Amino acid sequence: MTTIRMRAITLGVAALALGGCSTVQTPSKEDPWEGFNRTVYTFNDKVDTYALKPVAQGYVKVTPQPVRDSVTNFFANIGDVYNAANNFLQLKITDGVEDIMRIVINTVFGLGGLFDVATLAKLPKHNQDFGLTLGHYGVPPGPYLVLPLFGPSTVRDGVGLVPNYFINPLTYVDPAALSWGLYGLNVVSTRANLLGASDLLEGAAIDKYSFIRNAYLQRRRYLLSDGRASSDSNLPDYGDGAPLPKYDDTDEGAAAGASAPASGAAAGAAAPASGTAPAATPNGASTVPATPGAMTAPATLEGPAGAAAPAGASETTVPGDQMIPPARIGFPSMLRLR
Repeated sequence: MTTIRMRAITLGVAALALGGCSTVQTPSKEDPWEGFNRTVYTFNDKVDTYALKPVAQGYVKVTPQPVRDSVTNFFANIGDVYNAANNFLQLKITDGVEDIMRIVINTVFGLGGLFDVATLAKLPKHNQDFGLTLGHYGVPPGPYLVLPLFGPSTVRDGVGLVPNYFINPLTYVDPAALSWGLYGLNVVSTRANLLGASDLLEGAAIDKYSFIRNAYLQRRRYLLSDGRASSDSNLPDYGDGAPLPKYDDTDEGAAAGASAPASGAAAGAAAPASGTAPAATPNGASTVPATPGAMTAPATLEGPAGAAAPAGASETTVPGDQMIPPARIGFPSMLRLR
């Protein structure tokens, strides 16, 4: 009877997967298996809604906050073991040594990792796994993949789960029941820490599947670049030492006049009038060159009240505390939201 039920469940899951694959007509390049992935996501979401989330909520109700923090710190200290291993595999010796120091400090002075003393000692926390190690050596991520019970992944990250399992010290805890119990407690603790985020996601009027997929892929690219902007970013590159452009409303004429020596200002004021505009206008006014086709004469910034415009200058003036931006200046595009 049990065998028949298992076969029926297997056939049902296969039918749902095939049905999901046929619902997406134009899958994206990063998610060519979107139909299958959405089916698995729906399955995982049901398991979370009716099993994992209620357990996590009960865990929060019966466990005081300091105890939950200690549990989180304990598993984070264990996570530093495979952080260190993967940093050494990537030849990031400094990061690997910092991970080892975190393990020693938190284990000795943090009572087995229950307290995060290393963070108080200004030792940074790294996030590494074998999927990132493969990516470090040029292995492409492959298509996006939602794994049953494990959630969002890629083909590369899914393969990396196997080495991660053998690097994790919890795998070697004896007896096996205790090992799996610690794995389960880690899952419940992690889910409890994400209750606020999941509630916010459920309350938003968005496609949760697409949001989680995009967030996961962006997060992995961020970790693979060690926190630096990815190479395909559209942000403008101003170089290492170049200052960022300033677009605030300041009086450029006044700023130029303040930086110029007094003798130069006096010489400009004493320049004889002629049929053409002088090189420097009096009273701190500045000249804005005209762009081709925009105007036939340069526009000037008016100085103090009552000052006459110089001979040959355009009558197009603005108050001295305003600025006309040159039309040739290109403003940077809207920064994208990581």
